Amino acid sequence: MILVVIRMRVFPEKQLELSQTIALLSGSIRIERGCNRCDFYQSIERENELCLLEEWDTREHLLTHLKSEHFRVLRGAMNLLQEPYEMMFHSVSHPAGLEKI
Repeated sequence: MILVVIRMRVFPEKQLELSQTIALLSGSIRIERGCNRCDFYQSIERENELCLLEEWDTREHLLTHLKSEHFRVLRGAMNLLQEPYEMMFHSVSHPAGLEKI
């Protein structure tokens, strides 16, 4: 599984516009092949910081998403940001036996 974390710091006056765009996109991203999760969050401590969390089952499905129209629109919406976004990729495995914890 691959987790993608996108952190964004938005101008206060653009926060509603960006939030609405991402909320609409996240529904479409959730139904893309290989997407296990797509959640959108706002930081409690920093009200102008937003976060998009995606979980993909394979690298191939993630790469297809990164070339998709949905991701292109998301990147276009990032013009509303106060500073460049931070995107992190994490590969996660499921070690045997930990499911009992």
